[in-house]
Amino acid sequence: MTQTYQAVYQQWQNDPQGFWAEAAEAIDWHKKWDTILDESDAPIYRWFSGAEVNSCYNALDRHVENGRSQQLALIYDSPVTNTVQKFTYAELLDQVARFAGVLQQHSVQKGDRVVIYMPMVPEAVIAMLACARIGAIHSVVFGGFAAKELATRIDDARPKLIVGASCGIEVTRVIEYKPLLDEAIDLSTHKPQTCIILQRPQAEATMMAGRDVDWATAMQQAKPADCVPVAATDPLYILYTSGTTGMPKGVVRDNGGHLVALKWSMKYIYGVDPGDVFWAASDVGWVVGHSYIVYAPLFHGCTTILYEGKPVGTPDPGAFWRVIAEHNVNVLFTAPTAFRAIKRDDPNATYLEPYDLSHFRSLFLAGERCDPATLQWAEEKLGVPVIDHWWQTETGWPICANLMGLEPLPIKPGSATVPVPGYDVRILDVYEEEAEPGQIGSIVIKLPLPPGCLPTLWHNEEGYKQTYLSNFPGYYSTADAGFKDEDGYLWIMSRTDDIINVAGHRLSTGAMEEVLAAHPDVAECAVIGVADELKGEIPLGTIVLKAGVERPHNEIITELVQMVREKIGPVASFKIATVVERLPKTRSGKVLRGTMKKIADGEQYRIPATIDNPAILEEIAADLAELGYPHKQVGEN
Repeated sequence: MTQTYQAVYQQWQNDPQGFWAEAAEAIDWHKKWDTILDESDAPIYRWFSGAEVNSCYNALDRHVENGRSQQLALIYDSPVTNTVQKFTYAELLDQVARFAGVLQQHSVQKGDRVVIYMPMVPEAVIAMLACARIGAIHSVVFGGFAAKELATRIDDARPKLIVGASCGIEVTRVIEYKPLLDEAIDLSTHKPQTCIILQRPQAEATMMAGRDVDWATAMQQAKPADCVPVAATDPLYILYTSGTTGMPKGVVRDNGGHLVALKWSMKYIYGVDPGDVFWAASDVGWVVGHSYIVYAPLFHGCTTILYEGKPVGTPDPGAFWRVIAEHNVNVLFTAPTAFRAIKRDDPNATYLEPYDLSHFRSLFLAGERCDPATLQWAEEKLGVPVIDHWWQTETGWPICANLMGLEPLPIKPGSATVPVPGYDVRILDVYEEEAEPGQIGSIVIKLPLPPGCLPTLWHNEEGYKQTYLSNFPGYYSTADAGFKDEDGYLWIMSRTDDIINVAGHRLSTGAMEEVLAAHPDVAECAVIGVADELKGEIPLGTIVLKAGVERPHNEIITELVQMVREKIGPVASFKIATVVERLPKTRSGKVLRGTMKKIADGEQYRIPATIDNPAILEEIAADLAELGYPHKQVGEN
C-alpha cells in the first residue's frame, strides 16, 4: 500500500536524523559516518561527517556490478546535429574511467578544481562524472557564457584544468566557444595549466601549443582510473549563481548529502523506479542539469536523456513529443517557459497527434512559477498529472512538490503543493512572525537545511551567512514571497522584491500574471511594478499573444484590465499593459522582470550575462517608451 504524504512528513519531523540515516542506507559508502548531522559549527551544518563515499561509483560502477551493465544509462538526442547516441552503463563507465585517467595524467588530483565549459554533448556528462571519480571538484559554466563572466568564475574557482569544446549549436547558428575561452583566460588573473578541447565537426578550434590538448587524442592514450574515496563533506562541485553585488556566488554541493537526497528524491518525489527513462529538459550548466540530467537518474539506476535542442524550432513544436515517443520517456521535467512556447506556437497541440505517449506518466515543471492556464493546458493535452514544484540552485533538489512516489495529493493549479520531508517551510510577515493562511510573506526554511542543500559558498562563508542566514536568524531566506493556504499548500507568488506596494497595499505580481495568463489569447506575460508619483508603484503588464491572434491589441488589453479588476480588485490599480513580441529571459527561462522594471523606471541597468537574446531589451525599451516610460543606458546620467 502506498504511503501517505502526511505519514512520511511526520516520520521526518519526529526523527529527522533517523529519517536521513535510513535514506542513506540506499547508498554504497566506503566508510559509514561518525555523525549524521554535525551541529558543532552552527549555523553551518554538515551531514554524514566522518563518512567516505564516491559519487561516480554510486552513479555507474555499482550498477555495472549489480546487473545493469547493458541497460541504457544515457541517450544523447541532438536535433541540431541530427544525432542520437546511446550509452549503456558499461559503456558510459568505460568512457568516464578513461577521461578520469586523462585528468590524472594532467596532474588533476582530489580537491583540484576543473572548469567545464561545454555544450549539451555526452562529453560534458563524462567530464563531470570523471571529476567525481577522482575527487576533483567540477565547476560547469554554461556553454557560450560571455568571456568576462567566464573569467570571473575562473578567478574564483582557480581551476588546474579547463575542459572545453570548439563550439555550441543554436537553432540556426554555430557559436564558437574556443575564442570565448581564450579571451576569458586572457582576462583572468588565474591561468589554468591545461585546456582539453573537444573538436566538433561544425567548427574547428585553433589550439594553443603547450596548453591545449585534443580530447580524442587524449582519450586514445588514456588509462582508466579507479574511484577515489572522498569525505562525505568534501565538495562535489561548485555552481555559480548570479550575485546581487555583480560577483557570482559559488554554491557548494557536498558528496554525501547530495547522494542521499537525490537518490531519495527520484523514488519519492518523481515516482520513478530503476530502469525507468527520465528526461530533464534543461542544460548541464544549470542546477537542474547537474541534479536531474546527470546525477540523480544515474544514482537511481535510470536511463537519462541529454537533449541538444529546443522545445520549438528544432524543428517544430512537436520536438518534445518526438523525444518522449522515440525514447519511451516515463517522466519529463522542464521549465514552464518551454510549455508556454509550445502552447504559443501550437495552441491546439496538433503536433502531438502522430506520437504514441502511452508510456508517459507525469510532467514536472520548475524554474519559475507555472501559471494555472499553462498547467491546465498541459494536463488536458497530455492526460497525465502535471506537477508544479519549487526549488532553487542553492537547495539542489525540491523544497515543495506533490510527491508522486507517495499517495498523490489533489493538484491545485498555481500551487507548488506541500513541503518535501526535510524542509520546515514557514511564511514570515513584516514583523518576522508566522503569517496567517492566505497572507503573503517571506518564505523561509527553518535550519538546519536537509542533506543536498548548500552547506556554504565557495571560500565565502561570511557571504553565505550574510546572504542567506542574516535576514531571519534561525532560518534560511529563500528570497521568494508567497503564502500557505488553509490546507498547508504553498503558493510561490514572486521574488521578495517582486511584491509591489500600491498605495500602501502589498500586492503580488504573480497573482496578476495568473489572471492575465488565463485569457484565451495570451501565450505568456510578466507584470512589473513601476514607479508612480501618486501611489508609489503601479503594475504594468507585458503580454505575448498566441500565434495567429489578429484581434486589435487595445481590445485585448481592455479585457485584461477588466479581468484583473474582477479577480483581484480595483486596489490592484492595473490599468496599463502592452503587447510585446517576446519577453526577455535568461537561458534557463526566467523572465528578467527586474531589468524590465529598471528600464521602465529610468534607472541604470546592465545587460545580464545570462540573457538569451540581448536585443529583446531594446524592443522592450521601445515598447515601454511608447507608453511614456523613460529608460537610460548604462553610463548615462
